[in-house]
Amino acid sequence: MMPPVTDTLSPKTARRIALAAQGFGRAQPAAPGRSHVRDVARRLGVIQIDSVNVVARTHYLPGFSRLGDYPREALETEAWGTRRGLFEYWGHEASLLPLELQPLLRWRMERAKDGAMWTGLSRFGREKADYIEGVLAEIERRGPVTGGDFATGPRGAPGWWSWSDGKRALEWLFWAGMITTKTRNGFERVYDLTERALPARIVDLPTPTEADAQRELVRISARAMGVATAADLRDYFRLPLADARDRVAELVEAGELTPVTVKGWRQPAYLAAGAKTPRKVTGSALLSPFDNLIWTRDRTERLFGVKVRLEIYTPAHKRAHGYYVLPFLEDEVITARVDLKSDRKAGVLLVQAAWREPDATAETAARLAAELRRMAGWLGLTDVEVVGKGDLAGALEGALGGMRDEG
Repeated sequence: MMPPVTDTLSPKTARRIALAAQGFGRAQPAAPGRSHVRDVARRLGVIQIDSVNVVARTHYLPGFSRLGDYPREALETEAWGTRRGLFEYWGHEASLLPLELQPLLRWRMERAKDGAMWTGLSRFGREKADYIEGVLAEIERRGPVTGGDFATGPRGAPGWWSWSDGKRALEWLFWAGMITTKTRNGFERVYDLTERALPARIVDLPTPTEADAQRELVRISARAMGVATAADLRDYFRLPLADARDRVAELVEAGELTPVTVKGWRQPAYLAAGAKTPRKVTGSALLSPFDNLIWTRDRTERLFGVKVRLEIYTPAHKRAHGYYVLPFLEDEVITARVDLKSDRKAGVLLVQAAWREPDATAETAARLAAELRRMAGWLGLTDVEVVGKGDLAGALEGALGGMRDEG
């Protein structure tokens, strides 16, 4: 039985706890580098990967939101260098995770071998087991490979992104933990056997039980969110429903999670042990649509009173805000959102739409302009141009123009 709820938090307090847990409101380092990137990854526990490159690929953006204009090579070295601190696997979605979490996900790899993966890929694993074994043997013999090395053979229906059988075999082996990403060429994965790709100190770590591993993943989720519902805690690492429920109950029983009520939240919440409650949170940040702070849409609405929806897959004429929309965090609230595109040929960061939110302030346009200028410089672009619509577009264009006149 769950212990009774012992405290009630205001929405503002819950938001401050969540922001602090995610690394916002901290002084940004003067010269951010690889160690700071590693710290962000460990604080978050997981960084989502996505191939969309209209601004920058999303795994680069959480670091920028929290550190400022850090060198992107620092993340690349941590993720794919010879002495890296991160590895790739299915965490939230396709993700970068600290190396020390690899044993905590071996239960997922074992379940994948038994078919716990996408339905079509699971069926492929059953029907083409011998072929998959052959691909694994070829990797063992040849060393690192790419999807292009196995591009021949029949291709799937459009829903499979026309993958070849070779590509499907690699994805099956990746999900099963038998191979992993050794490095990347551009954005193309280079695979190798897990025991060759990861350091021996990680490969040789003991494998925890499913319950112990999941319990630790819930702890990491709780620390990364500060205060969260059971559904939030489950979603962070996409844990099975019944398992997550049991692990949360165990951590409550152990005193590591404290049940609380947050005013306005429909579900009970849990406060992480050691969660900080700052008196205020200051700073500006552009948030990737895949940022950990806002990737759960229901949680975003509970924390900020803003409905954030990913519209990449929405037909253009039905989009409310744009294709690749980044919310703007101004201190403790989301005050605006901008649809951005990097025009790399022209060297310009394009603002295709700019919209106010109800909590916008008289300073929003100027602060957003400053953050957009900083993002442009970080991306190697020389200017920011407002080229689209939105009820903040005019004010933002004026603020950017004023900065050009001053500079």
